[in-house]
Amino acid sequence: MIFPSPPPTDETELIQRATALAGLTLGEITEQYRLPIPNNLQRHKGWVGQLFEQLLGADAGSRAEPDFRHLGIELKSIPVDSRGTPKETTYICTVPLLGEAGFHWEESWVYNKLKRVLWIPIEGVRQIPLASRRVGMPLLWEPSLSELELLKSDWEELMEMVRTGHVEEISAHIGEAIQIRPKAANAQVRRQAIGANGEMIKTNPQGFYLRKDFTRKIIGRNFIL
Repeated sequence: MIFPSPPPTDETELIQRATALAGLTLGEITEQYRLPIPNNLQRHKGWVGQLFEQLLGADAGSRAEPDFRHLGIELKSIPVDSRGTPKETTYICTVPLLGEAGFHWEESWVYNKLKRVLWIPIEGVRQIPLASRRVGMPLLWEPSLSELELLKSDWEELMEMVRTGHVEEISAHIGEAIQIRPKAANAQVRRQAIGANGEMIKTNPQGFYLRKDFTRKIIGRNFIL
């Protein structure tokens, strides 16, 4: 079997690949491809997402583009409990602290990432060993008009604060569907941003995240594990 997989030729092939993994445990998948598996995710937080990127043939790498560039589809693996409730918020992308990602919603990294998302639910209950966690049925999601309006409204509010020098006043409580939180390996990592008086300041890197309540409604439409 080829690993990492080549990019899928079309949407149908991508869905077929993802569906073929549904019902398997992470241990069964890694054994099938003769891959190592960590004992836990404490020191390997991005391991599951990287595994599925390689299994399904994602080709965007670290670019601010959808994971499957030619299909315009982003890939998101999401840990869920036995009822299909997400266990954590979902990282979208970094926050452009200097406004370099466009001034309009349709030009933003967030919009580009969330136009179409392939969700892969995975058992995320801590008591279940990583190798025993099962993969759920994939769900290809496109935001409805109401969801797009909510996402756009949150993005505009948050980016207005970033651009007008109030980035350090942003808390995780702002935004109904999207929130901004620090995104760095440690608090010593700093990036340039705009200060309250238009000056350049140093602040922690920030990331956009989807709230659990928002993703719960998405995953709940098609939860099969």
